Amino acid sequence: MARRKKIYEGKAKILYEGPEPGTIVQYFKDDATAFNAQKKDVIEGKGVLNNRLSEFFMTGLNNIGVPTHFIKRLNMREQLVRACEIIPLEVIVRNYAAGSLSKRLGIEEGTALPRPIVEYCYKDDKLGDPMVTEEHIAAFGWASQQDMDDVLALALRVNDFLSGVMMAVGIKLVDFKIEIGRVYEGDFQRLVVADEISPDSCRLWDMETGQHLDKDVFRRDLGSLTDAYTEVARRLGVMPKNATQITKPTLIN
Repeated sequence: MARRKKIYEGKAKILYEGPEPGTIVQYFKDDATAFNAQKKDVIEGKGVLNNRLSEFFMTGLNNIGVPTHFIKRLNMREQLVRACEIIPLEVIVRNYAAGSLSKRLGIEEGTALPRPIVEYCYKDDKLGDPMVTEEHIAAFGWASQQDMDDVLALALRVNDFLSGVMMAVGIKLVDFKIEIGRVYEGDFQRLVVADEISPDSCRLWDMETGQHLDKDVFRRDLGSLTDAYTEVARRLGVMPKNATQITKPTLIN
């Protein structure tokens, strides 16, 4: 069977034309990048793990009434999603100080924040995804005020869900980023959680040891990225508890 038409290729995923109008096939690559793609590698099995983990989180959100673009998983590396118009923002939710927040404000990593902080970055790799305010977003027409109210509500609901899921398996949700897309149904528009939710887009620390179980393992050379992602999948029940193969993980169907 001929490969469907490629629509877009990013650092971690490839998007293909879907089998039905309004659908897209999202393929997860093994590529790992950091520091705006200045650091690169190929981590065998990473795409398989992120596909299954994103399926797990998106399905959970759909089940509690938080709309996402996810329809179903097709195979070990691909999932079927709804086509949507992506708002050109990265929506970042922070529960603990880490990464750029610690650098900007001089707050020690791991410090609990008094409340979840939501930040926005303009999606443009050439500019390094700069942080922007709601004033910028309104001025440049990236989203309306109603959109931003809905984006904030979605982000906080995702945070509540992910925090609870992770706490139940002994993992601290330090922060995460999501993308939001517009789906049109006739003249009606609604916002949905799009792209992916995986250890690529979250900071996850073991609650007892502080061990990093996210892409910081790759960014900071802290060990095996696949080991870290596999541990997250194992705790969440996405992988069998007795799974020992790391390089080519076998996931349950």
